[in-house]
Amino acid sequence: MNWDVIVENLGLYAEGAKLTLLLAAASLALSFVLALPLAFARNSASPLLRYTVLAYTLVFRGTPLLVQLFLIYFGLAQFELVRSSLLWPWLSSPLVCVLLAFVLNSTAYSTEIFAGGLRHIPAGEIEAARAYGMSPWTRGRRILVPAMLTRSLPLYGNEMIMMLHATSLASTVTLLEITGVARMITLNYYVQFEPYVTAAAIYLAMTFALVTGFQLVQRRFAGYLENRIG
Repeated sequence: MNWDVIVENLGLYAEGAKLTLLLAAASLALSFVLALPLAFARNSASPLLRYTVLAYTLVFRGTPLLVQLFLIYFGLAQFELVRSSLLWPWLSSPLVCVLLAFVLNSTAYSTEIFAGGLRHIPAGEIEAARAYGMSPWTRGRRILVPAMLTRSLPLYGNEMIMMLHATSLASTVTLLEITGVARMITLNYYVQFEPYVTAAAIYLAMTFALVTGFQLVQRRFAGYLENRIG
């Protein structure tokens, strides 16, 4: 065991943890904003709109995130049209490509989670809002979205954890998040066990903090939905 190597590189792990949190937070925030309207479109009365969103979620939920990341980072560079476009300075950046892949993937999962929550809203709540004379916008803002989110909290909490863990894939395209730092230390110092155990411990601490915080949020806003036994 050579834990001195880990102590010497704690600063690198701290920088890697910052990048991990940045990737997870940015991806989840952007995907959340995108998934809200897509969840309504997923339940739209229009078959064209409904099946278009279904096709998008099916593709991104049905293929591995690593493959999606490689297609965006390595695949887009194969097209001259992309390389000569105004978007190339952005698409040639590993950070942008990673965020794009993460956002598209997380949006697909979040859309289906929120759409499911929307379908489980009791019809009586919607009819009561209509009877009260609420406009569709007011009904969505005050009734549908809050009810949808509270019913989606348990599944969305899992999506947040999975997204946090998925940030480890960023190391495959040169970004030094936590896993990337562990891999670099392994290559530089020829140690295998200690760097990855340290990375696992950091992920575990982040996950514990996330689960604890999410449980508090769920108890505060969705406690009335919990089933009590006994």
